[in-house]
Amino acid sequence: MKYEIGARIRKYREMRGFSQKELAQKIGVSNSRVSNWEQGINRPDADILADICKALNVSPSELLDVRLSPEDLSDQERKVIMAYRTKPDLQKAVNILLGLE
Repeated sequence: MKYEIGARIRKYREMRGFSQKELAQKIGVSNSRVSNWEQGINRPDADILADICKALNVSPSELLDVRLSPEDLSDQERKVIMAYRTKPDLQKAVNILLGLE
C-alpha cells in the first residue's frame, strides 16, 4: 500500500509537469519527503493529503484509488450528496469548511 500511493503521487505529479522539488514547495515539505513517498519508504500523513490533492488537482478518491458505489453510501450520505449537488449556497459553504475555496 505504501508504494501504491507513492506511485500515484508520482503519476499525477509527472502528469502536471512538476518536479519533486516543485511539488514539495507547493505543499510545504522537503524534496526528500516527496521522494520517500514516491519510493514507498513512507506514506504522507492524512493532514497533508488535502494539500497534495489540491496541488496536483486530483480528488482524494483518485489519489487513494478508492472507488465508491452508491451501495457503499448510507441514506444520510446520499442525502448530503444530493443536497450538495442541487444547492449552490451549500456547495460554497461546504467548500469553505473543507478548505477547497
